[in-house]
Amino acid sequence: MDISAHRLERGRRRWVLGAVLLGLLASTAVWRLALGEWDIPLSRVAALLRPGLPEAERTLPEALIVRTVRLPRLLAAVGTGGLLAVSGAVLQGLLSNPLAEPYTLGIAAGAAFGGACGLIFNAALVTPMAFAGAVAALWLVGLIAWRSGGGGAHLVLAGVIANAVLSAGVTFLKAVADDRLGAIVLWLMGSFSGAGPEGAAVVWAAAALVLLPAWACGPMLDAVSLGEGRGAMLGVDEAKLRRLLLCAASLGTAAAVSRFGIVGFVGLVVPHLIRLTVGPAHRPLSLLCFLAGGTLLAAADGFAQRMGELPVGVLTALIGGPFFCWLLMRRGAR
Repeated sequence: MDISAHRLERGRRRWVLGAVLLGLLASTAVWRLALGEWDIPLSRVAALLRPGLPEAERTLPEALIVRTVRLPRLLAAVGTGGLLAVSGAVLQGLLSNPLAEPYTLGIAAGAAFGGACGLIFNAALVTPMAFAGAVAALWLVGLIAWRSGGGGAHLVLAGVIANAVLSAGVTFLKAVADDRLGAIVLWLMGSFSGAGPEGAAVVWAAAALVLLPAWACGPMLDAVSLGEGRGAMLGVDEAKLRRLLLCAASLGTAAAVSRFGIVGFVGLVVPHLIRLTVGPAHRPLSLLCFLAGGTLLAAADGFAQRMGELPVGVLTALIGGPFFCWLLMRRGAR
């Protein structure tokens, strides 16, 4: 197959996969909005969601369920899943390392440590302290990597160290939390059960913070992902690009963690699956990862709710961990 035919085939795969993911996302949205402890006909759901709904209808029980419970929860799950998947794709390309994602780099652990401190001292401080924790973790990882020689491989190793230290810090906070221990444990396991319009808006803004730079810097990210120094040979300022995208991914992850706790493996597994299907070009990869991550987490949240409000972070870890091990063994057998 010549180069032009290969590009046409890859482009066709991207469009097909995009259409499939949009269909799956729409189906998941219908399931999450219409079905539950109280099933509501889809036509009625559409009527309740129209912008000009009269005030008298907005106070009906079914309208409150759809507009203030199910819709914000769906949007929060989609936004968080898309955000984590795009962050994972960006970090894996930026560092040329298939294990890179917000959790392996210690960013999520930093946000969790900061948020846990906020829960102990003042619940209103959870979000700002989660942001501070993520930024501090990123600074610590960058410092360790720089002092040890720099480069993407050193960043990942530094992230493993920071993740271990910060996770131990979270464990210490749980040990001294007393009456707030339950709140910290439930928050860290990840859940969308209390998602509201404000939380959904926060994660969608954070998703835009990651997705827009990933799209704009897609060609440069393609060059950098070829390996250390390749981007510079093609005229890319690798240090500047790394700072921009690392900060975007860190702040986006902090926003998600501060609102809904730790949801692991989405940013690790989804980019691998999409990259295997449509190739490594980061502009289409970032968009498809957003759709796939959002769909996956919205569906996982639905199953978690059906299983008695099981924390969705537990479910993604139970599914994602073994799946990623299988993926690694499959790639190693080639």
